[in-house]
Amino acid sequence: MKKSIIIAVAIAFSSFSAFSQTNEGDALLGLWLPSSGKARINIVKKEGKYYGKIVWLREPLNEQGKSKMDKNNEDESKRSLPLLGYLLLKDFVFKGEGTWEDGSIYDPENGSTYSCTIKMNDANTLDVRGYIGLSVFGRTDIWKRIAIKK
Repeated sequence: MKKSIIIAVAIAFSSFSAFSQTNEGDALLGLWLPSSGKARINIVKKEGKYYGKIVWLREPLNEQGKSKMDKNNEDESKRSLPLLGYLLLKDFVFKGEGTWEDGSIYDPENGSTYSCTIKMNDANTLDVRGYIGLSVFGRTDIWKRIAIKK
């Protein structure tokens, strides 16, 4: 009987622990503005991972007045995809202590994809670090949360 109670308490505790980790990780969700101010990124959670999509562009149209396309993509088949709606951040996993890792970030300015880590400095500020190989060989951009007016 005591063994059953101990097991039940352990299961309940692990469930609570997983729940609180999930909620803490969800602090990343929302609308973010990279330092360039050229885009707004909406970060969502899908199947336990975090993704960010371009939902606004300061200049959504090209010189011909048409939607800007992903013209710099290394993959020619993706060059006809519009930037608005493009999935910029992929596959991030919450690691605890305000850090998300194991994801990638796409840079439409040069058409390259980089390994990436995200660190939350406070509730409204992110350090988004893209890199090749080791994190030391990269650059960090500071993103600010955009408050949604109700």
